[in-house]
Amino acid sequence: MLQKAENGWTGEKTTRRRRRRRWPWVLAAVLLAGAGYYHYAGSATPEAGPAFQTATVEIGDIETSVNAIAKMQPKTYVDVGTQVSGQLRTIHPDVGSVVKKGDLLAEIDPTVYQTRVAGDRASLDNLRAQLAQAQAQLTLDTLRNTRAQQLLEKQSGSKDAADAATATESISVAKIDALKAQIAQMQATLDGDLANLGYTKIYAPMDGTIVSITAREGGTLNANQSAPIVLRIADLQTMTVTAQVAEGDIPRVTVGTPASFSTLGLPDRRWRGMVRQIEPTPTIVNDVVLYNVLIDVPNEDLMLMTDMTAQVFFRLGEAKGVPLVPTPAIRSARDGTQSVRVLTPQGPQERTVKTGLSNRSQTEITEGLSPGETVITGTNAPAAARPAGGRPPMPPRLG
Repeated sequence: MLQKAENGWTGEKTTRRRRRRRWPWVLAAVLLAGAGYYHYAGSATPEAGPAFQTATVEIGDIETSVNAIAKMQPKTYVDVGTQVSGQLRTIHPDVGSVVKKGDLLAEIDPTVYQTRVAGDRASLDNLRAQLAQAQAQLTLDTLRNTRAQQLLEKQSGSKDAADAATATESISVAKIDALKAQIAQMQATLDGDLANLGYTKIYAPMDGTIVSITAREGGTLNANQSAPIVLRIADLQTMTVTAQVAEGDIPRVTVGTPASFSTLGLPDRRWRGMVRQIEPTPTIVNDVVLYNVLIDVPNEDLMLMTDMTAQVFFRLGEAKGVPLVPTPAIRSARDGTQSVRVLTPQGPQERTVKTGLSNRSQTEITEGLSPGETVITGTNAPAAARPAGGRPPMPPRLG
């Protein structure tokens, strides 16, 4: 037993000695790996990229424009109202109905106006009867006056009787004239009441579509205090687009400027027209001065509707088949000259150019560059450099 214990202790001691001998070799291997990584990290450099952002002068088409938000309304419309007061009995068309000029649209209760017309006609008949009586009386007075004058000539009658007969005839003539004037006055009253009676029926003043109805059947319309509107008729075959252009852009837009627009519902379809009018009085929205620019466009298929929103583009100029460069390549000096940096085999060179049309993305070159040349549009940021004397990241620790 003792011999066996001694042999075990001796074996454990031998194992410990072997472990002590391996540790220096493991440490040496770790140090060599760290030195190799340090050398590799210190000597390696990132691949350098191009120093400039460039673009080639190309032949193409360019268009400059001003854009604005717009609303549309029918070019021609009329608000149909009533000239007389009364209860609105009937409205014949519905919203969206197509009507022709002269079609019956609505009716107002005519009772009051029919009564007035009947009274006027009765008064007129009475005056005409009085006129007939006065004319008969005049005939009699004329005969009496003639007889009185004959008797006076034969000295068979008195002068007073002859003068009285003459006066009586003159009075009859005057009475007839007064009755004729009264008849004319009553005829005018009758004509006015007949007109008002006619106004109880409202007819379409133009061809078009009923776009709105503001009155309701059974309601009372008071034409004495206001001009009540019953409905609106519009010609939807031609629409007017009202675009609000900012004061900074309005000097570049004139009457006749071509314009195109699309709607929210049909963004891929383009309608085209020209500026018809620029209203001189602006509207101010949140301290922004906006001017109304009117454009008329045909609407045969009736796809454009009232109060639709449109994105309008006013074409200020266009050029086809001209040299173009990206707009960021253009450099402007204080004296008004313009230049670009051209990338040549000898390096970047500054060159003066003349430009034409320009928008946010492209600019036309009229002088100074040829197609195929390379211009500098910007610079690339250099790769992050390792500080001098700096240490690379250490390898992960073992254990």
